Amino acid sequence: MRVLKTAILGGLVAAITACTTGTKTEQSAAQMDLNNEDLYEVHHDGRVHVFDDLATYKQYLEVGETSFRQTFIGAGPKGETLVFGVTGADKKKTYDKIAGYNLYHGNLKPAEGFYGEMRMEGRIYIFDSLADMEAVRATGEAPLRFTQIGAGPKGETLVYVLRSDNKKQKPVELMQAFKQHNM
Repeated sequence: MRVLKTAILGGLVAAITACTTGTKTEQSAAQMDLNNEDLYEVHHDGRVHVFDDLATYKQYLEVGETSFRQTFIGAGPKGETLVFGVTGADKKKTYDKIAGYNLYHGNLKPAEGFYGEMRMEGRIYIFDSLADMEAVRATGEAPLRFTQIGAGPKGETLVYVLRSDNKKQKPVELMQAFKQHNM
């Protein structure tokens, strides 16, 4: 009887360990597929174009359109049309499965080391925090910032958005991230 109890207990421990290991592996794979490292927005002509893919964003900047998109009329913060530019791989996904949609609406936590860009009114706002991006989207202004007038790719003003914890430092890392994303 004792041997049977030990065998059953050992089997249960092995099963629980296998389930836990499987769950961790599934969670790691899911986290790798989140696509929550970056978010790009272009506010133009009553539309807010949102991208979670750098290549799709760059394509939009070159030609003013994307091959695939999901559009929500009047759903923007000030009644604008929201246009989510999506990749070919994401085109058949429902909107709630698109990382850009979920980041924009606060349904997906940004990755550590998040990078964001927002092009609005001749300025490019650069972020390392999704919360800061949401605040600028809502108010149209960044209270704490480091500005470089005319330093953008087409002469735009670059606005590096800061917070109270980093407001006294030149945002060197954020400046490097902007250069890396805009080569």
